[in-house]
Amino acid sequence: MARIVGVDIPNEKCVGISLTYIYGIGRTTAKHILEAVNIDPSIRVKNLTDAQLTAIRDEVAKYPTEGDARREVTLNIKRLTEINCYRGIRHKKGLPVRGQRTKTNARTRKGKRKTIANKKEASK
Repeated sequence: MARIVGVDIPNEKCVGISLTYIYGIGRTTAKHILEAVNIDPSIRVKNLTDAQLTAIRDEVAKYPTEGDARREVTLNIKRLTEINCYRGIRHKKGLPVRGQRTKTNARTRKGKRKTIANKKEASK
């Protein structure tokens, strides 16, 4: 396994896909990195030379990845909660932030259902 920015990227996958295992690098950023170092995205990681790997490492170092990217995201969320904007309040309450409905869905954010006593009254 090749190691880039402290992350082991899979050998059997294409370089373009395996770079996305690094936090902060998606498909588009991986494509930009590979274009900058003139490497075909369809080459497998196991077929890369040491020179190509070092070129990729140098290019990836220019982007905020792993710890830096995580820290940036948490600081952004903390800033939103401190200024008490709408999005910050939604983060505090653990509700969806980007306008999704909460009456039926949103179980990922809200967690397991909590049953409330006498919510549904029996019809007479």
